[in-house]
Amino acid sequence: MSYQKMKGTVDIFPSEASKWQYVEQVATDILRQYQFKEIRLPLFESFDLFARGVGESTDVVSKEMYDFYDKGDRHIALRPEGTAGAVRAFVENKYYGPEHHKPQKYYYIGPMFRYERPQSGRQRQFYQLGVEVFGSKNPATDVETMALAVDLFQSLGLEQVRLVINSLGSNESRAAFRQALIDYLEPFSDQLSDDSKRRLHENPLRVLDSKAPEDKKIVANAPSVLDFLDEESAKHFAAVKEQLDLLNIPYEVDANMVRGLDYYNDTVFEVITDHEKFGANTTIAGGGRYDGLVETVGGPATPAFGFGFGLERLLMLMEYSNVQFPADPQLDVFIVTIGQRASTEATKLAHALRQRGLLVEREFMNRKPGTQFKSADKLNARFTFTLGDRELEKNTVNVKNMATGQELSMDLADVYSKDFRENFQEIKDELK
Repeated sequence: MSYQKMKGTVDIFPSEASKWQYVEQVATDILRQYQFKEIRLPLFESFDLFARGVGESTDVVSKEMYDFYDKGDRHIALRPEGTAGAVRAFVENKYYGPEHHKPQKYYYIGPMFRYERPQSGRQRQFYQLGVEVFGSKNPATDVETMALAVDLFQSLGLEQVRLVINSLGSNESRAAFRQALIDYLEPFSDQLSDDSKRRLHENPLRVLDSKAPEDKKIVANAPSVLDFLDEESAKHFAAVKEQLDLLNIPYEVDANMVRGLDYYNDTVFEVITDHEKFGANTTIAGGGRYDGLVETVGGPATPAFGFGFGLERLLMLMEYSNVQFPADPQLDVFIVTIGQRASTEATKLAHALRQRGLLVEREFMNRKPGTQFKSADKLNARFTFTLGDRELEKNTVNVKNMATGQELSMDLADVYSKDFRENFQEIKDELK
């Protein structure tokens, strides 16, 4: 019987995995500068956590969740996003207590799951990097976290991205806007797309960011959420814009940007690309403030802010933008073996060289020497170390510079010595 991967999943081989590792390394270096610490979370949680936290009326919960009942008849869901799980962990482990520094700043990297139509850059199992900040209502938290997002993408070589921001206001002002929006949209209900007809009374704010042409035409004259901000929310948003200006970070205000999850309030943002291979206004990262979610999940009232982005889509954008990924480190040594005795000695030699910090590969397949040298060349090895009966009788190894073809013989005892690292530098100089 043959097996194939499940629809909406991908196999990532080393040639591609090295690109993922590069992105993750750049990201974690920047996150460390901003003092974010890693948190590792379960891949599955109680279904109710996402239903309450993300919102039962959202597409994520109503249409895209991978959920099931386990052998204990518990309703389980594979995580569709990271924020709800991070909030659950923060509350369950009481990191809101006075003994913990505020704000708490976390990041996570890992797979998420959504049952939707697989497409380029969007799979049913996808990988996401997310950051969360708990405990600060200060607008500076919003600005610093958005600056982190911009810094991260620019450090990866993506200059042509835009920061777009909006404010959804407090829960009270958002409720007033929600009703005004319903009142505006109802006369057009028969002209809306099917998705927007469904959302009209369940989640009307999502109609604002619909991609359907008929919806875009209707919402062009819809009331603006910014006209409904209460005094505190208006001051908060003004401070956010002022501090972005202070940092010389360009941004746009889009009053129709609402994000897809129910828990957001006040500042929301997206990082957008207009790359021709994606199309205009393609979101590559998004997030915002969610001051009520910790309380919803059972903790004390705690302000919070965060964002996330999918690694698949980011990597696609980097490739489309001709970002140069760093090459893998060059192999230092390939060990060529001739005969069984040499193969046994190669086990000891490879281990010794690796213990001294060198990148080493060796022959395992007992192929002809010429074929082994071709492999060494294909692997871009700097040097070959050749072992055969002749070398073992003399207790030596033949060292060859693959770039120049120069060779020399070296005592194995010297290779196994603690000073070999320094001696190897002399060998490299001699074989130039």
